[in-house]
Amino acid sequence: MGARGPARPPSSGVLSSRALNRALLERQLLLRPADLPVVTAVEQLLGLNAQDPNLPYLALWNRLESFTIRDLTTAIEERTLVRSTMMRATQHLMSMTDFRLVRPVLAPLLRRVQHNAFGRRTVGVDLDALVAEARELVADGRVLTRPELGKLLARRRPGADPTALGWTVQYLTPFVHPAPSGTWNVRGATPFAGTEWIGMRMEATDEDRRQLIRRYLAAFGPATVADARAWSGVSGLRAVFEQLRAELRVYADEFGRELFDLPDAPRPPADIPAPVRFLPEFDATLLGHTDRTRIMTDDVRAQVCVGAAIAATVLVDGTVTATWTRSRTDDVELLKVCPLRPLSAAERTEVEAEAHRLLAFTLPENTRGDVWLLR
Repeated sequence: MGARGPARPPSSGVLSSRALNRALLERQLLLRPADLPVVTAVEQLLGLNAQDPNLPYLALWNRLESFTIRDLTTAIEERTLVRSTMMRATQHLMSMTDFRLVRPVLAPLLRRVQHNAFGRRTVGVDLDALVAEARELVADGRVLTRPELGKLLARRRPGADPTALGWTVQYLTPFVHPAPSGTWNVRGATPFAGTEWIGMRMEATDEDRRQLIRRYLAAFGPATVADARAWSGVSGLRAVFEQLRAELRVYADEFGRELFDLPDAPRPPADIPAPVRFLPEFDATLLGHTDRTRIMTDDVRAQVCVGAAIAATVLVDGTVTATWTRSRTDDVELLKVCPLRPLSAAERTEVEAEAHRLLAFTLPENTRGDVWLLR
């Protein structure tokens, strides 16, 4: 790590990395299974990564009592949870209420992503007119896949790139991707549907930005301004934190960095036990901060976060200690665990037990399962 700047005097003391770890696990529902409805849990977590349709299911299996695949599928089908391009310009599943709050705040980020990724391929295209036409094409409940929408938009724009047009409107307007897309094991072309029924604003207010930071801290705090920026991809957040300073508690971490938190947010004892947990790829617990040492060392991070990929991981005593993968051979489903440090006999026993529990959740009918825990 680089040199740290001088610390500002904290008003509420210093929080150790382990204390920050336990606060994060508590707020991410990873210290004990929660007895919560699916939508309430997703709101507590402030969304679930949904770049693959199975990721939200695996995330909730890890966090909720008596969770079933049908529980989440029903919420997606009933549109109490919606899937769209959200934080860091990636697919997330959020409650309709949170989507209405968060998506306008993310609009500047998504415009920037569109410009960087497709600006050259949409030179000469009137983007406002493009978005207006796209909204008309999916009005009144009509659903089109991204390739279908891109081709229709290209008809009035000779020489335009249909792929670039489809991606452009995905970034520039708050479309959602309705069921069955995004449900368990359902993949394929991304479908687009309009959001008139949600009644959301297109531009965020100052209070929207303040509320987003409150919600972020409830799910990931205590945290720095840079942490919130890394989680969301939104710039200009320091001014928002300053607006909120009087209502927040301020701490410092072990390096003297200023940490903000909600006054009544849970901060459990640093010595509270943390059970083994299997996290899916891109789990937000690993992505909620710019400095991730509260959940994994820098050496582990280099093995887990490679390029844009975030591996599926195993938490032991609250920190990333292994990665895991699933594969299929004939009628055998294999779950392989690769430790990143030597495990004690007791740790191996707990990891194996949790691996078998995960395998039982994911196992297709008429399929045998096996767990390989490497040395």
